[in-house]
Amino acid sequence: MKLVLASDHAGIQLRAELVEHLRARGITCEDLGPQAPTSVDYPDFAERVAAAVARGDFTLGVLVCGTGIGMCITANKVRGVRAALCSTEFESRMSRAHNDANVLCLGQRVVGAGLARGILDAFVDTAFEGGRHAQRVEKIRLVEDRSGR
Repeated sequence: MKLVLASDHAGIQLRAELVEHLRARGITCEDLGPQAPTSVDYPDFAERVAAAVARGDFTLGVLVCGTGIGMCITANKVRGVRAALCSTEFESRMSRAHNDANVLCLGQRVVGAGLARGILDAFVDTAFEGGRHAQRVEKIRLVEDRSGR
């Protein structure tokens, strides 16, 4: 399993903690930054992560900004990405199990580091259940096709 992470300036601290947490677990991850707290535009980083996941370069992606909302909106514009904004471990597990989410979005101003680690662990450790949920994920793909994404 390979993960790719990025944030905007409002998510640097939490992203760095999550990278450290993943590496401590022995999970391969790439940190796309930014490294400095200078203001940056979250869509640039969200697109990099989402595109890398959609291409298959990485198994999963993680995006962090102040609320997670902007990152989630942007990532979901990339064909093949199913980004989920999660603030609980339950939401994280269900996003993977039922929706086959492949990008996790978090808000540094919403969840603390301890909860964020739990949310991330739930995301990484939960497999897609398939079955009836596979039909629904396929319908999401069909929506992408119809919308031209």
